[in-house]
Amino acid sequence: MPNLPGMGNAPTMSAQYAALIQRVLQYSEAAVDGLTVQQLCDTRGGITNSIGWDVWHVVRTIDNIVHFVFEREQPVWLRDGFDAKWGLPRVDQGTGQDPNDAYSMAFPEPAEFSTYTRAVAEAVVPRIAGMGMEYLSETLFIRPWGDIPRMEAIGHGLIGHGNGHLGRASYSRALYGLKGLPY
Repeated sequence: MPNLPGMGNAPTMSAQYAALIQRVLQYSEAAVDGLTVQQLCDTRGGITNSIGWDVWHVVRTIDNIVHFVFEREQPVWLRDGFDAKWGLPRVDQGTGQDPNDAYSMAFPEPAEFSTYTRAVAEAVVPRIAGMGMEYLSETLFIRPWGDIPRMEAIGHGLIGHGNGHLGRASYSRALYGLKGLPY
């Protein structure tokens, strides 16, 4: 049986993390594919985050952790002006956000929304692929988790946590009669 897409990567931590982050970002793009703006922004009458919010939070968190938290560099979000283009928070990425603020967020057309996801993938995946074990093992203070090594921030915060949000998006797609994500 041939390898699944994104499978069969080099047995190094950086190669595995790069492939997994690329997959999270591909799933993020797939989560919004085929949606209307109304479906992307639907909060089920203000009782849950929208698909747009869940995906935005995943992609913003990857962008912010890898660029700003790890290296104090400007994230793609600001570099490319997505905050201004879309009228969304400049710094906030959704962590600890008041639910009413989250529910009120409006996102652009899914095709436009995915331009940010692809820009983050282009910037982040090669960067993670080039991270050595010493760099990944270095401990940083990261809110809200505390002192943790970069590898834990990637494994838990970006991959594990991100897939949790994408599971919600996949379920929401099913409620619209659309294909879920390829987990």
